Order: sequence, then C-alpha cells, then structure tokens
Amino acid sequence: MARAARPRATAFPHRRPPPAPSRNPAPPVAAAGPECLSNREREVLTLVARGLNNTEIAEALGLSPLTAKTHVSRMMGKLGARDRAQLVIVSYESGLVAPGSR
Repeated sequence: MARAARPRATAFPHRRPPPAPSRNPAPPVAAAGPECLSNREREVLTLVARGLNNTEIAEALGLSPLTAKTHVSRMMGKLGARDRAQLVIVSYESGLVAPGSR
C-alpha cells in the first residue's frame, strides 16, 4: 500500500519565506543625471569615460584604488548603471565628456 505524500518540513520552520520578487523593474540608466553626483564623483566619471581603470583613476586623483572603486560603485547606484559601460554612456549623453576630448 502506497503512503500519501506529506509536505516536506523545512529546515528552519521559524523563518519566514523570502519575499516575492519586486514587480518594479530596475530604474533606467541615468534615472538621475550627473548633476546628482558630487564634484569628486564627476571627476571620477570623466576618467571612467576616458577608459581608465580603478588603479589609474586612483593615481590620477591621488586616491587609494579602493576609494576609486567606491566612487565608481556609488555612481553606478546613483545613476542606475549596471556596469562601467553604462557610466560611459551617461557621461557622453549628458555632455560631461565630448568625443575626442582628452
């Protein structure tokens, strides 16, 4: 005779299940423009747009590489960018950097 399947017990019955995924999509790139950035973040954004990595940005601005990385991460959050390429797009579209400028 077959047994009836019973629901499996969870390992942590006192914990709540994780929340359902948000129905709100991620904010579009540049939900806020570079005007929401600090002066230092704008400097870093300009260097990101010119193709510098975190170590090169740190050397150019007299920062530690970790501080440069932190600036990049915070800018990505403020601007809704998911990667450095989107930061470059924002900097060109906003006019912060012009093509051919060094």
